[in-house]
Amino acid sequence: MGNDARLDVLKALGDNTRYAIYLELARSPAPRSTADIADTLGLHVNTVRPHLDRMRDVGLLDLRIGATGGVGRPQHLYSLAHDAPSLGLEPPAFPRLATMLLKMADTAGLEGADATEAGREQGRLDAETFPAGTPCLDALMGQLAEMGFDPEVEGDAAGVTVGFTHCPFRELAEANPDLVCGLHRGMVEGLVDTLGDDEVAEFHSLVHRSPCQVELVGAAPRTAPEANDRLTDRMDP
Repeated sequence: MGNDARLDVLKALGDNTRYAIYLELARSPAPRSTADIADTLGLHVNTVRPHLDRMRDVGLLDLRIGATGGVGRPQHLYSLAHDAPSLGLEPPAFPRLATMLLKMADTAGLEGADATEAGREQGRLDAETFPAGTPCLDALMGQLAEMGFDPEVEGDAAGVTVGFTHCPFRELAEANPDLVCGLHRGMVEGLVDTLGDDEVAEFHSLVHRSPCQVELVGAAPRTAPEANDRLTDRMDP
């Protein structure tokens, strides 16, 4: 990529909306439609569409025309271009490697409880990376955001619910919820238990509801987080 082309890419990603679109497509295991992207970001499709066009113009995105399955305008599906700058966000081998590991785990007869225990160990290790005194809820929200779960929180000082409004592993989780959701549950429990400010009361995977969520109860006083209307709107009644 020449210097002029690199400058065009940097200018394109300098816009907050286009950078948010880039992050969504970088996290997604499959191409996304304009409507999907708009819904995830809480924007109108007419707002998103020119940003997608701009990103295509500078070589960031590939476009595939999908069938509608009926009468109507063909669906436009977007994904990162194969030569788009990675920014360290979307290792191309990850989905394939994760799929192979899940097949190996299934063949070996591993169950959800085994995955949960492995996740707890990782969660305990993750907890050690936070500075001493970091509130448990802050650490959990930061960890979930870094992994691409786009967490949202509501509740009070006695207890909170953290919803995972985007699952970066959804396709794998739908294929094998016991192992994938078990790993995620274990990671959350290991981090929360190690930091000790809160306790996991309930963990609801995609099998139970959408969005997936974890309920925490306060084991120590803390500042109550502000209720988040976006989470309430996206939860099932």
